[in-house]
Amino acid sequence: MAEANNPLAQFVIQPLIPIKLGELDASFTNSSLFMVLTVVAATTLMVLAVRPRAAVPGRWQLLAELSYEFIAKMVSDNIGKEGKPYFSFIFTIFMFVLFGNFLGMLPYSFTFTSHIAVTLTMALVIFLLVTVIAFVKHGMHFFSFFLPAGVPIFLAPLMIAIEVISYFTRPFSLSIRLFANMMAGHTLLKVVGGFVFPLGLLGIVPVAGLVAITGLEFLIAFLQAYIFTILTCIYINDAINLH
Repeated sequence: MAEANNPLAQFVIQPLIPIKLGELDASFTNSSLFMVLTVVAATTLMVLAVRPRAAVPGRWQLLAELSYEFIAKMVSDNIGKEGKPYFSFIFTIFMFVLFGNFLGMLPYSFTFTSHIAVTLTMALVIFLLVTVIAFVKHGMHFFSFFLPAGVPIFLAPLMIAIEVISYFTRPFSLSIRLFANMMAGHTLLKVVGGFVFPLGLLGIVPVAGLVAITGLEFLIAFLQAYIFTILTCIYINDAINLH
């Protein structure tokens, strides 16, 4: 009972199918399950959208087209024409984070984006991809990224140190922003929801607050997917143009 009232209990990763590979625990967990469900949900949306191919788009087709155009504009505005080869990757990131955030809003679900291990892994993949793109496109000239043009020579050591630290902290800031916002929001929902039944008739007050926070949390779920994706676009643009 105490565990049920613990607002942090919802973040506990539980093995559903135990799998041991020697000393490695590779169990299929509730986090894994909702990652799979996220992929299935996003894929189902796209399949339902393209199958009818109606002249007048239905709700699924309209939703998919809006998502496509939204990300296409994001890529165009932040990367330009050179961003086209990375559209599929960026679109996949947005849909994965967005559906993961939204599925986590369902009762008795699990929000895998509230775990730093998940968000940091995604951020590290993006960081490594961006670094590879930079080296492939610019070679050793990529290191000029750490010394902005026009910096006086006596400030060069300080600026290089700042830029290097800023560059290598990108995956941490990217991952912590998403994980912290999703974890804080869900914790607040659990805390406020815990006041509903103990207060009896007065529970209408926390119910009203719960409804308002839930609406805000859906907005935050979308905004965090947007921020995670647009920062990915900015990092790719930096790798291509060394800005």
